[in-house]
Amino acid sequence: MLSVIEKVAPDMFQTLKRRYHILKQIQKSSPIGRRSLAGRLGFTERVLRSEVDILRNQGLIDISSAGMECTSTGLEVFRQLERMMGHHVRSKDQETILANRLRISHCVIVPGNSDEDPAILEDIGLAAVKALDFLLPEGKNVVAVMGGTTMVEVAHAMDEKFGEKRQLLFVPARGGLGESVDIQANVIAETMARKSGGKSRALYAPEHVRSDTYSLLSEEPEIKETLQLVENASLVLYSIGSAFEMAERRGMNRETLQLLKNQNAVAEAFGEFVNPEGEIVYKLSRIGLQSSQMGRIPHVVAVAGGRNKAKAIESYVKTVPPHTWLVTDEAAANEILNGGNPLKN
Repeated sequence: MLSVIEKVAPDMFQTLKRRYHILKQIQKSSPIGRRSLAGRLGFTERVLRSEVDILRNQGLIDISSAGMECTSTGLEVFRQLERMMGHHVRSKDQETILANRLRISHCVIVPGNSDEDPAILEDIGLAAVKALDFLLPEGKNVVAVMGGTTMVEVAHAMDEKFGEKRQLLFVPARGGLGESVDIQANVIAETMARKSGGKSRALYAPEHVRSDTYSLLSEEPEIKETLQLVENASLVLYSIGSAFEMAERRGMNRETLQLLKNQNAVAEAFGEFVNPEGEIVYKLSRIGLQSSQMGRIPHVVAVAGGRNKAKAIESYVKTVPPHTWLVTDEAAANEILNGGNPLKN
């Protein structure tokens, strides 16, 4: 409900949140004077006075020489607000805590566990599009996008409203893998373009190539032009995978799988397999965006969720530039922050 209100009536949502904080502080510290309340909340006395007058006229607070107190009606309203707003406020606090823990710019946390409920993956996709909508300016934008099932959900969450006032060009940030066509970066870029009213560019090359083949392919005019678009993108959008799941998707041989196991690989992105310390223990020669180039791209958004991916997320994020945004779910966030237990107040 609150997400809907925040989206369609942001002014109403801000008013609701402001009055919730006022009632919470009065309930916690009553009786409390106006000046003291303003100081604790960081409001000016003028702003607080108008809010307090409204709450008093609604019969939610009493004002006496001793200070302000909640009425019985006010306490009941506060309890109802606490049930609605409490989770929202704690979630925002948790996002800040997680971003600080991971040493990145910002985190967006969606309620639930996408490992257990596929619908949560759809919510993650919607949250990712909302993040992109916030980050991307009006006008021309090049979005470099990776492949995978999570990126499919982000693509499906896009719509024409996202493309309004923007000239969007979606380009695949990697070549093709030996996997289902619908989760290839080329197809996802095309889907995003179609859903948002933008354009797309294909990268007709395999992702994993031998080093001698790489130099030849990267000089092909069409491939070279696409790679230049990727390198100069406005935003890169990708997911983080579990090391052995991605190794199997790439069809790696038994010797390589054993090497990854010996090196304690837990995460993969951009063809890089990393251990829990964020050290790259194995790297593929590949066509597409290299992780070393991400620091030059203005906006970087990683999207991954589920308790099972928590270790992969925490490990790989140690390699990313500090301006990265992460979109994840509650299960992964709780696992990273508190060993799987909900974050305590």
